[in-house]
Amino acid sequence: MSDFVQSLRLWFAPARIRDEGETPDYRFSLANERTFLAWVRTALALIGGGFAVDQFLPELHRGVRAGLALALIGAGAACAVRAVNHWVRCERAMRRGEDLPVSRFPALLAVVVAVVSVTMVVVVAGGDV
Repeated sequence: MSDFVQSLRLWFAPARIRDEGETPDYRFSLANERTFLAWVRTALALIGGGFAVDQFLPELHRGVRAGLALALIGAGAACAVRAVNHWVRCERAMRRGEDLPVSRFPALLAVVVAVVSVTMVVVVAGGDV
């Protein structure tokens, strides 16, 4: 079974993680959980920002407003999914005594947020669109 499929199964049965390796110091597991919760808060903020753009900027051209809102909501959804995947991968790595996994996702998320931010600056500075 591929590592991804095994990780996906652990999303919905996290008690199975205990079957792997040694139990790490609980402080590391709790830190991993706090990181997960921070990612979820970020996801909620992105989703809320997307809805805010759509609901509170009716003067924007519909296409611009929808594009910005969908980019933020999509980034939020991706962030939520990535949070649980990252939690499982880190917990497994700690139990196995392996290096923590690396990811390009933070850079990708930062680029999406930066593009949306620059677009918002252009829209606000440009006046009516």
